[in-house]
Amino acid sequence: MALAGIRSLLTAALVLGSSALTHPAFAQDRSELPPYAMLRSLQFVQDSVVLGDHSAAEMQRFMLATIDQRLRTADPSVFEDPRNVDAALIYAMSGGNPETLEYLASRDIAGNFDNRVAEALRKYLSGKGTLVAKSLGEMTKEYRDEKLGPYLALVSGNVAVVNDPKAALGFYDWARLTAPGTIIEEAALRRSVAITVEANMVKEALSYSRRYARRFVHSPYASQFADFFVQLVVSHFGAITENDVDGAIEFMDADRRREVFLRIARAAAIAGNNDLARLASTKAEALAGNPVPEALARLYGGLAGIPTNDIHAAMKAISEVPEETLSVRDKALRRAAKTIAEQVVSKPEEESFAQDEAIKVTHTEDAKSPVALPRNEIAGPASASEDPTAGTAVKFDPAFQTYVDSGRSKLNAIDEMLMEESPSK
Repeated sequence: MALAGIRSLLTAALVLGSSALTHPAFAQDRSELPPYAMLRSLQFVQDSVVLGDHSAAEMQRFMLATIDQRLRTADPSVFEDPRNVDAALIYAMSGGNPETLEYLASRDIAGNFDNRVAEALRKYLSGKGTLVAKSLGEMTKEYRDEKLGPYLALVSGNVAVVNDPKAALGFYDWARLTAPGTIIEEAALRRSVAITVEANMVKEALSYSRRYARRFVHSPYASQFADFFVQLVVSHFGAITENDVDGAIEFMDADRRREVFLRIARAAAIAGNNDLARLASTKAEALAGNPVPEALARLYGGLAGIPTNDIHAAMKAISEVPEETLSVRDKALRRAAKTIAEQVVSKPEEESFAQDEAIKVTHTEDAKSPVALPRNEIAGPASASEDPTAGTAVKFDPAFQTYVDSGRSKLNAIDEMLMEESPSK
């Protein structure tokens, strides 16, 4: 917390200027700061957020509002400095008010703004980026060595991913390599993980995942990464080994590694990948430092044990998980699992196996389906009344039929319990 406070104080000094902390008229001093200097402070704040200083998020909102006001009230001569033009464009690509770019571009009589870039960004920010995908890609190459380069590369990747995911990966690679340690790299890596996971590019997805986990595990957006990483592991376990998983998350602290293993265990148990579910739950339980994660690890491990010879031990493990440690969806999952397990181990009554004597059907020529004769293409299949096999279904003993119907109703009940998960996801 002390470090966060120091960072916030330092950021305030950068934003307001060194005299702002001592001069009573700091608001006036701030209004004289060039936009490019204020943008540096915004970049510092945003980079701090993805590197783990979540207390800087409030400062980020303050900075965006402050820069917005400064850009709107700036004298047109301010934009004769190309650094301030770049600042306005980067501000728009950094979560700023898109109407401000519209405002500045419409009043650019002197031609300080590159109209191509301004127009493409206006389209992108209004949700019409695919219309300018080609021109954005060309401008990214043109500006690749400029300050706008990494931002345009990220935007181009966001637009290209709709129709050309492979091209999007190229843009994201350039963005992250030209802006290491920044929010640009974090976003580019996270989106690269998403693309490669969805495209089943296992090797590439694992490589991007390792980079993200080592550099941005403290980002507030890391949960999105974790979702894709779990999907990758569960979908491709086998091609992805236990060592691959351990290597990807080895730089995480114990709490975060445990959370990842719990997510993997749950997803694997639901997907029926019991070996992975048991492995992940065992690893999560070994890292457990409080009752809740330990209970979840036992639950997911128990789910994986239901289809095995250890079903009784699995039922015991599931039943012993304290109710108060489970979320709503995990409670529904446990109820469904217990119902399935009980049905697996229950024995039907002996009389339910009794059946009426089987009815024998004589396979005569009349019992065969009629075959169309040559030159008689309009002849169709026999109607139900003409079908010699109609009405010859075997009749089951009523007790056995009751057992079957009961089983079906319980399976329907299980489906309904599992459906309870959907609203909470």
